[in-house]
Order: sequence, then structure tokens, then C-alpha cells
Amino acid sequence: MDSTIAPGTLNIPQIIRSETRLRETTYRLIISQLFYDGHQQLAVSLSNLLQTSPPCPPSDRLTHIVRLGLKAEEELEQARKATVVVSDNVQDIGLDFDYQSDSPITSPDAGSYETFYVTAHKAPCRAAAFDITGSIIATGSADASIKILDVDRMLIKNSFGLDYAPSSVEPAMDNHPVIRTLYDHADEVTCLDFHPYDPILASGSRDYTIKFFEYAKPTTKKSFRSINEVDQIRCLSFHPSGDWLIVGTQHPVTRLYDVETGRCFVSTQSQDQHTKAITCVKWAPNGKQFATSSKDGSFKVWDGVTNRCINTFDGAHNGEEVCSVMFTKNSKYLLTSGKDSQVRLWELSTARCLIHYTGAGTLAKQEHRATCVFNHTEDYIFYPDEKATSLCCWNSRNAERQRLLGLGHNAPVKCIVHSPTAPAFVTCSDDHRARFWCKRTLFTD
Repeated sequence: MDSTIAPGTLNIPQIIRSETRLRETTYRLIISQLFYDGHQQLAVSLSNLLQTSPPCPPSDRLTHIVRLGLKAEEELEQARKATVVVSDNVQDIGLDFDYQSDSPITSPDAGSYETFYVTAHKAPCRAAAFDITGSIIATGSADASIKILDVDRMLIKNSFGLDYAPSSVEPAMDNHPVIRTLYDHADEVTCLDFHPYDPILASGSRDYTIKFFEYAKPTTKKSFRSINEVDQIRCLSFHPSGDWLIVGTQHPVTRLYDVETGRCFVSTQSQDQHTKAITCVKWAPNGKQFATSSKDGSFKVWDGVTNRCINTFDGAHNGEEVCSVMFTKNSKYLLTSGKDSQVRLWELSTARCLIHYTGAGTLAKQEHRATCVFNHTEDYIFYPDEKATSLCCWNSRNAERQRLLGLGHNAPVKCIVHSPTAPAFVTCSDDHRARFWCKRTLFTD
């Protein structure tokens, strides 16, 4: 067999060897710098741990390399700013550990939010979603209903009082933030997602159906399309193009639907699939891959083109059920939560956990599933503490705990979704209520 590597073909073993040598050189430079700076005991300990050979002499080379690297990085950044139109909106930056951010965090932590509006269903509320503009919210309940709420109307209602609004405002707000209530499911609404471009809402239910609503039409009460499944729908997510929909059910096999035709596709490889019910599905913002989590204690990353599993993270949360997955805006990292009451950030390129966010669930073991989310700038991570009925908040870059926020619910919060564009979020609880939260200055400023 010809072992010659064709031009343009990746030589994987060579790449691995090169990366290994690079890391060995980096470790040696660190040890030499520690000797040079007088930290002999630390340098010896690290040298023994890494078993470096030959011994590393004292050297200041690492400092010079870093100085040159920082200068080159600064020049590249200046060149990028000169050729690329940079958005004034800080939320477009997102979380990226490949670039050192010296900018102070301007977005609010959880302690800065307050309830602006509360809507009640007739049964536990366990699903919610924002549209891509952050101006419309949908909530779903075990009473089989879906409510569509207008964010601007909720802000106005709160600002001028629940029972009063100036005459100049009243016609525009049509007297109520709930602009539509949809009834077409026969059982609990378990998941919701807005189409990225068209005014369409997809919903999944325990009644084994996926339904599509044209929520912008004032006369809409029922769905205009429906897909029947063989098991209870647990989660769904639109592709960024809106052409595809991934669906997770009580069955462990992940479904990929063509939105236009309704055709269903599944991986032909049985080893790709989970072994228990799927708890969450999410497309990456770049549309190239999607992630699924399961009651089997794992989460998987899939190729969005071939519909094949490309990586499985078994025992991601100490063997406990993985409750939610969420990509960062650059699609480089994945945020997960589990029934071990921990939140973790994973780097997909290296398939490793970068940061553990701990401190939730200290009062008692978590019993119910709960989701974790980034705020709109990805500076903070929000996660509801089941027993404390409060919202935990961490700095996403260093896992530093922030102020807690009392959520005011009388039962577990099983769903939280954050606005993609503003400091606002929604919490859904088994106390039948959905609360809309935002930073006070969002409206008064």
C-alpha cells in the first residue's frame, strides 16, 4: 500500500507529533522562566512532574517571546479594526478565550434584574423562547396552551402601572402584553422555538406532535402544519437558516426534519444514538453542527451536514443526567448543566472541560431538570438553584460567583431563557407562572 500523503491531505499523526513537541517546548520555557525568576522550588516540582529531559536551565526567553507575541497580537488587532466594520454593540463579541479581553464588563449580573411582568397558566409552565430580535416571547404549559407576549408592552405596562397607561400609549399596547393564546395541543407543551426569519413558532408536546403556528396573524389560534411522532416530544431547535429542525423525544434516537417537506432523517449508525431519552437539542450558531444531551449522562456533538455523531462526552456530569446544552455565539464552546447541580463549559476543538461553575445545589440534591443560559453578552451564566429558589450567577470567564437573585417562585424553576439582544430573561415554574425579568434601566434610560 502506498503510504505517500497526497498534497492537501491532512497528515494526522504528523500534526499530533508537532503539537506534542510544541507543548513540550512551552513547558520547558515555563520551567526555565521560573528558575530565572528565583522560583526554584516551584520549578523543580514542575520539572519532576513533567519529567523533563535534559534539565531546563534558567532562562528569560519566555518573557521575550510573550512580549513579541503581545506586540504582534496588538498589530493584528489594529489591522483587523482598520479593515473590518466593528459593531458598536458589545453583545456581538461573545465569549472567546483565544483573545484576551481587557474591556470591563458592562452588562448586569443577576442581582441587577427585577420582575417586570408575570403571566399565569392553569398548570405548570415549563417552556419558553425568545424570537431572534428579543421582542417576542412564547411560554408553554402543562395546560396545553401557548402564550405569545410582546416585550415592549410588558415594559410599558410595568412603567405606567398594571391598570393604567397614558392615552397616547394605550392604542399601541392594545391593553395587554399577551397578544395571542394558542390552543392546538392535547397535552403538555414541552418545548418551543421561533423560526429565525419567518414569523413561525414551532412547539413540541407530550401528545406526540410538533406544530407550527403563524403567530403574527391576529386570527391565529390553531397550527397551520403538524408533524406526528412516535413518542413524546421533549425538545426541538431550528437550524440558523430555518430549513431544518432537530427534535429530541422520549425515544433515544435524534430526529432531523426538513422543515419544508416534513421528511425525517436519522443516523444509520446505531452507535451514534443515545441510550436513554433526549433532554435537550441545540444547533450551533454557525449551523455546522448541533448538540444533544440525554438522561444517559452524556452529551453528543453531531455533524450538521452528514447527521453523524462526531464526539460523545460520556459521564459529563459525574454520571448524572445532562439537562441542557447551549453553544456560544462563535460555536467554539458548549455550556452544559446536569443533575449534579454543576454547570460546565467545554472547548469543542480539544474535547475538554475548561471551567466548572459550582456553588448551586448546596442545600440538597437536585431532583428536577433545570437549564443554564448565557446572558446576551455571554459575560455571565445564569442557573436556577432548585432548593434555594434563587438564581445563581457566575462570571463566564473565571467562574467567580456573583450576587444571587431571589426568583419569587413557589415551586421549582425548570426553564430559563435569556433575551438574545438585551438584559432580560424569562423564568418558568411549576407554580404555573412565567416571570419576565429585566434591568430597570433598560426602559427608564
